[in-house]
Amino acid sequence: MTARIWVVDDDRSVRFVLASALRQAGYATEDFASAAEALSALDSRQAPELLFTDVRMPGDDGLVLLDKLKQLLPELPVIVMSAYTDVASTAGAFRGGAHEFLSKPFDLDQAVALAEQALGVDAAAEELPADAAAANVPAVTGDALIGDTPAMRTLFRAIGRLAQAPLSVLVTGETGTGKELVARALHRESPRAARPFVALNTAAIPAELLESELFGHEAGAFTGAQRRHIGRFEQADGGTLFLDEIGDMPLPLQTRLLRVLAEGEFFRVGGRELIRVDVRVLAATHQALDALVEQGRFRADLLHRLDVVRLHLPPLRDRREDVPKIAERFLSAAAKRFNAAPKRLSKAALQRMLAHDWPGNVRELENLCWRLAALAPTDTIGETDVEAALGAGDPSPAATGGSWDAGLGEWARAELEAGRDGIHARALARMEACLLDVALEHTGGRRAEAAQRLGLGRNTLTRKLGGRGRRA
Repeated sequence: MTARIWVVDDDRSVRFVLASALRQAGYATEDFASAAEALSALDSRQAPELLFTDVRMPGDDGLVLLDKLKQLLPELPVIVMSAYTDVASTAGAFRGGAHEFLSKPFDLDQAVALAEQALGVDAAAEELPADAAAANVPAVTGDALIGDTPAMRTLFRAIGRLAQAPLSVLVTGETGTGKELVARALHRESPRAARPFVALNTAAIPAELLESELFGHEAGAFTGAQRRHIGRFEQADGGTLFLDEIGDMPLPLQTRLLRVLAEGEFFRVGGRELIRVDVRVLAATHQALDALVEQGRFRADLLHRLDVVRLHLPPLRDRREDVPKIAERFLSAAAKRFNAAPKRLSKAALQRMLAHDWPGNVRELENLCWRLAALAPTDTIGETDVEAALGAGDPSPAATGGSWDAGLGEWARAELEAGRDGIHARALARMEACLLDVALEHTGGRRAEAAQRLGLGRNTLTRKLGGRGRRA
C-alpha cells in the first residue's frame, strides 16, 4: 500500500516542491499551511505514516506541533525542517522526539531519502555518520557556535542529536576552532543541563598535580596537602566533565581514567573511601590520537572509551564564508565591553580578512577583532587597520636582509614618506600583537606559559588580549 506523507509549511513553494518530489517517488502526499490545519485533518482523514513540518510558522510552530503529535500518535515519525539551523533548534527538535532534522535549503533527493529511511523502505539505510553530521555547522563566539556553512550546519545537527544521548564524545580540531564551545553546547542542551559543567585543560596542569585535580586528595596525602580536596570528577557529579587536550594526559593517569569510565568509581589520592560518580565525559584534542596509540603514548582502550562518537571542527580557512558573521559578533561584544558603538568593517577590510588563512582559527579572529575595536581610529575599520592588526608586513631580518631594527627603520621611513600619522602607536601595537600571537602559537594557546616566556604576568597578558575567554 502507498505510504501517506503530510507536509506542513507556511511557505507555499516549499510545500509544492517537496510534495511533488514525494509524489514522484510514489508516495501519497497532502500538504497543509499550518499546524492547526494538519491537526484538524486528523479528525477526518486517515493519519499519515510520516510528517514533514517547518519550525517557524504562524500560530503553533513546528516544535509545538511535534509535541502534540507525539501525544496523539507517539509512533509517527516526524522530520523537522528549518532554515534556522542552530544548536537550540536541532536540540529542541530531537528532544521533542523528531526522527530527523532537515536544514533548508535542502536537496530534494536528500528529503526523499530521509522519507525512505523513516518509512523503512531502505532497510540498509542508517543514520548519517557522525562525521557527516559534523559537516553542517556554525562558528564560535562568546558561548555560542556561529556559522551558516554546510560544515557548521551539520555540526549543529549532530550536537542536537547527541545532546540527548548519554554517549562519550571526542571533539577534534585544530587549536582555536572552538572545541570547548561544542562541549558546552552538548551539556547545555542535554538532560544534565541543570547539573555542573566542569572543564579541565589537561595540558595546563603539571603532571604531578593532574591526578589530584581529577580525583581529589585527602589531607596528608602528600607534602602540602593540608586538607581534603574535591577533584573535578566529584565536582561534575550528575553533570558533564570536559577534558581538553586529552592527548597530553600522562599514561599512568590514562589507566586511572579508564577505570573511572568503565566503573564510575575511584579513590581520592591517599584515600580509602570508594567514590562513585555519574559523569558524562567529553574530551577534545588537536592531536591525532590514533597516531599516539601507534607510538605507545596513548592507550588504545581509553581511545575506544572516549571515541564513541567523534565530532570534527573544521578550521576557519575551510569555512571563510562564516568570517563576516563571526567578526560582527566579536566586534559587537567588544563594543559592549568598551561601552561604545560597534565598529563596522569596510568592504576592503572584509576582503582582506577573507584572504587571510587564519592559522589560529576562531581564537585568532577573536583576538584580531578585539584589537581592531580598541585600536582602529574610526568607526569604520579599513584595510590598513586590518593589515596593522594582523601584523602584515612586519619587518624581519629575512625580509630586509638586515637586522630587525633596520627593518623597522625601513618600515617607519616608508610610513613617513607616505604621509601617514600615528606611526609610533601603530608600530607598538603591531609589535605587541605579533609577540602575543607568536607566543600563543608557540605554546599551543596556553596563556600562562606564553606569559612566562614573554616575561609578562598572566593577568597582564590576559588584559592585553582583551580579557576574553579563559584558557590556561
